[in-house]
Amino acid sequence: LRERCGNSSGGCQRAWGQADVAPLIDKYLYHMRLSEETLQEVSQRFRKEMEKGLGADTNPTASVKMLPTFVRSTPDGTEDGDFLALDLGGTNFRVLRVKVSDNGLQKVEMENQIYAIPEELMRGSGVQLFDHIAECLANFMEKLKIKDKKLPLGFTFSFPCHQTKLDESILVTWTKGFKCSSVEGKDVVSMLRKSIKKRGDFDIDIVAVVNDTVGTMMTCGYDDHNCEVGLIVGTGTNACYMEEMRHIDLVEGDEGRMCINMEWGAFGDDGVLNDIRTEFDQEIDMGSLNPGKQLFEKMISGMYMGELVRLILVKMAKEGLLFGGNLTPDLLTTGHFETRYVSAIEKEKEGLQKAHEILTKLGLEPSHEDCVATLRICQIVSTRSANLCGATLAAVLRRIKENKGVERLRSTVGVDGSVYKKHPQKLGTSRGPIARGAAMVTAVAYRLAAQHKARQKILEALKLSHEQLLEVKQRMRIEMENGLGKETHAEATVKMLPTYVCSTPDGTEKGDFLALDLGGTNFRVLLVRVRNGMRRGVEMHNKIYSIPVEIMQGTGEELFDHIVHCISDFLEYMGMKGVSLPLGFTFSFPCQQTNLDEGILLKWTKGFKATGCEGEDVVNLLKEAIHRREEFDLDVVAVVNDTVGTMMTCGYEDPYCEVGLIVGTGSNACYMEEMRNVELVEGEEGRMCVNMEWGAFGDSGCLDDIRTEFDLAVDELSLNPGKQRFEKMISGMYLGEIVRNILMDFTKRGLLFRGRISERLKTRGIFETKFLSQIESDCLALLQVRSILQHLGLESTCDDSIIVKEVCAVVARRAAQLCGAGMAAVVDKIRENRGLDFLKVTVGVDGTLYKLHPHFSTIMHETVKQLSPKCEVTFLQSEDGSGKGAALITAVACRIREAGQR
Repeated sequence: LRERCGNSSGGCQRAWGQADVAPLIDKYLYHMRLSEETLQEVSQRFRKEMEKGLGADTNPTASVKMLPTFVRSTPDGTEDGDFLALDLGGTNFRVLRVKVSDNGLQKVEMENQIYAIPEELMRGSGVQLFDHIAECLANFMEKLKIKDKKLPLGFTFSFPCHQTKLDESILVTWTKGFKCSSVEGKDVVSMLRKSIKKRGDFDIDIVAVVNDTVGTMMTCGYDDHNCEVGLIVGTGTNACYMEEMRHIDLVEGDEGRMCINMEWGAFGDDGVLNDIRTEFDQEIDMGSLNPGKQLFEKMISGMYMGELVRLILVKMAKEGLLFGGNLTPDLLTTGHFETRYVSAIEKEKEGLQKAHEILTKLGLEPSHEDCVATLRICQIVSTRSANLCGATLAAVLRRIKENKGVERLRSTVGVDGSVYKKHPQKLGTSRGPIARGAAMVTAVAYRLAAQHKARQKILEALKLSHEQLLEVKQRMRIEMENGLGKETHAEATVKMLPTYVCSTPDGTEKGDFLALDLGGTNFRVLLVRVRNGMRRGVEMHNKIYSIPVEIMQGTGEELFDHIVHCISDFLEYMGMKGVSLPLGFTFSFPCQQTNLDEGILLKWTKGFKATGCEGEDVVNLLKEAIHRREEFDLDVVAVVNDTVGTMMTCGYEDPYCEVGLIVGTGSNACYMEEMRNVELVEGEEGRMCVNMEWGAFGDSGCLDDIRTEFDLAVDELSLNPGKQRFEKMISGMYLGEIVRNILMDFTKRGLLFRGRISERLKTRGIFETKFLSQIESDCLALLQVRSILQHLGLESTCDDSIIVKEVCAVVARRAAQLCGAGMAAVVDKIRENRGLDFLKVTVGVDGTLYKLHPHFSTIMHETVKQLSPKCEVTFLQSEDGSGKGAALITAVACRIREAGQR
């Protein structure tokens, strides 16, 4: 540059005149012009600093502090009410009354008054300061005639604070000329409360204390629901954004979001920006009140921008590159080139004229080229400031995008601050004073509290106390007795059907057995090899066959001929044609059993309508079909249902297993009852497995006091209203539907999805029970919950996801507890039957809800333990109870038959 200009002032003028000024300045200030690569690097460094600030171990040494604000939600537009706001951040403070009305119009009305704080109070005692604030507040309320109302208040306190709750903020240090004694290290909200209480002439509810950045985000968040970032670029600079709770190590809990006050002005205090800080930045820092601190703020904020330009002008003048090498006392005085001059000079039309005016005011005699050069210097300084601000903001937005797991993020940044607003290159701005943001934080906190209370009131009916569960257990016991009794059986809802299975496996069973499993549109044929002795174990081979609809709904003969055809195919496939094997038949339709190998079909379900079967013995129908084919002979030993099969499968592994339980699409239980109590079957000796058919518990009305409006709605629209009421409260087929009904109710009341009901939510069966298991999975973040809801066509916020998760948890917990209460009745009956003080027993369990839901089994086990303290109950998951179980029942029956023959 010197070569181009020469050393004399005349030479300089000639150089400026002959060459384009801008490229020369660009070359001189090369280090201030940051490339895209450099800005990317700054962005990445800032991202690392954010992570340091969020981590519990790294936070103490982090320069970007990432402070939790305890603001957990942004406005959703349904806020309503009358609020006060207080804004203290300088020599004046402001009191506002903010009326927020929803009515579908989202209206905000504000009245405010500014009060001065005398200098003696700024340096007096803390008590005097807060007494003065309370007096001004009283004056404001008196003027508006609202002293008799207890209004909620939000407090914007723009000093460095350590926040521990939404309404608790410990002042770390005074700034901005305040030096009040006995405030640092204390909670400013408590001090304000004390001053108000001391007066005794009014009362308010201080709900929230926030800083100005958070206030900005909340103010803009009311107008734009995509706003989840706040930015201030004024005298100072800072930003805040909504972070996922799971990433905030400094606060307990990992659900939902919280606003983080980044305190980003301190970025670079650990030296990470040293390579891009120029000699001018270093000079500004050395001459500041806090050397080595807030280094990023000193590169981008309004307090320092004018000073940066002044230092550049001075250096260039000293080198004879500007103003003919002349310097003036004004140009040499710190602070005399104000940041507002930078904005004025950069204005498109009158910029050069403004530059001339300002430079003249500083005692200089600028040429046209000097003015052009000053304009370019201002542009470079402000562009660097904007670029650095953009680079850090990009890191914040990238983090939000990753947190949400979306490909494209749509977000709004709420912005305030004189540099941003007054600079000619600005993009947009926040509406209304920052103090309005404190009122918004308060309004949101009030809305969340009121909605939470309303939801809890509704969910209360689904939360069962220990006493209620004990009562369910006792009622189940009464219903069991009714089902077992000859006189009461006909009227009983819990049918307690004899299965004629009189023994569980003892480990000596052996042989090859066939099993048939018919319970839906597919059925299976299995070959089960049972070994005893050293090679004890079960080996299985099976093949699945489909049943065409025309056969399901044709004649009984066609159906059973088809089954036998499939058995024939299987025997051929296994190379066992001509071998007569004992067969166990799992037939999962309502049957009345009169013997182990005899089951009368009461009625078809699950879409079957084959004629000539209801009222007939299904074993006979199968035998007749085998004889019709005349290819092979089979010994049909047992017909069983899947619950008994589950008990037998686990009984083979564990000799203590005497109870079977299924909690899947449906629910049922069975257990070994003393023969003397099974009044429907003759004989007093030994035991027999009883198929409880407990899904119908409550059909008599005995559970009406704990059934909710949601249970009634699900029952009413089911295929069998009034039937299987217990099953409808605990099994997989219905839990999703209960959840859907609760979500509908919440939405209608404006407590969820912003009160907007989608068509999908109105669709019955849309909320499958598998979603309950997925949503409650501990390893799933709320992000996945939102994607499940999105899959269902439900646009949800983070708060909505938390609510849906809570509803799923309440419904599943109740199901597990009711199931546990039923099981407690069963194990206690076994204990009492045997006259034992303490019973050790195992329950064989199957079913998708039990196996796949992350918490169902644990809650059920806890409930059984609480309600049956004299029983030690082990739960063993069954593997293929319906197939393997049928074969094992057959194996046990064959063992007993052989023993009898001997």
